[in-house]
Amino acid sequence: MNILLVDDEALELDQLEYIMKAHFSNWTFYKAVDASIAIQLAKKVKISLAFLDIQMPGKNGLELAKELKKNYEMDIIIVTAFQSFEYAQSSLRIGVNDYLTKPIVESELLMFLEKYRKWSTQNDSIQEVLHIIREEFHEKLSLGLIANRIHMNATYLSRKFYEEIGIGFADYLNTYRLENAKKLLIENKNLSMSVIAEKTGFNSQHYFSAIFKKQFGMTPSEYRTNPKRKKDHIT
Repeated sequence: MNILLVDDEALELDQLEYIMKAHFSNWTFYKAVDASIAIQLAKKVKISLAFLDIQMPGKNGLELAKELKKNYEMDIIIVTAFQSFEYAQSSLRIGVNDYLTKPIVESELLMFLEKYRKWSTQNDSIQEVLHIIREEFHEKLSLGLIANRIHMNATYLSRKFYEEIGIGFADYLNTYRLENAKKLLIENKNLSMSVIAEKTGFNSQHYFSAIFKKQFGMTPSEYRTNPKRKKDHIT
């Protein structure tokens, strides 16, 4: 699991890494002293959990958290010396997962991290599958192909995926593709149905339209022109 630590004080970064590394030796840590470096790291590495200091030069931790939440799948923890209710409220509105205050107490941090201990190697594999789907949903994907890429048995991966996510691989992939199709239907009204089908990974326009209607009770064209449709968000 990849962990991102962001703080403009190098000592704080080293302390966090030192505490966690002693108890989570299989985690990989990436450190950044400002938001710009953090964003570059997030583009290159699949980050699972990020600890962000609020007070930093340039873009602050809350602004960084908002950008990371918008573009990436990760849990975010705000860390700050300021015990401000306003900061806590802002963090929750952005969608961060928790809020810790400095100075960091090792026993409290480890107690907090217990819920992440279950992110085992198996869980990391499922996270990798989800990452592949979200980055390559428009390509030809199958459980077998992905299983080969991450060096797992396809039958075992299928079972673990269902256990972790609560839905089968194929259903999850189609649902994710359909959510992206809805976004394209609204934001790119000049695109034809065949182009949207291709851009979202469906083999044909006919299959795309059929599965869309089965899922949402209306055709893609009807959805595009339906004034009563709700604004949907990919999760």
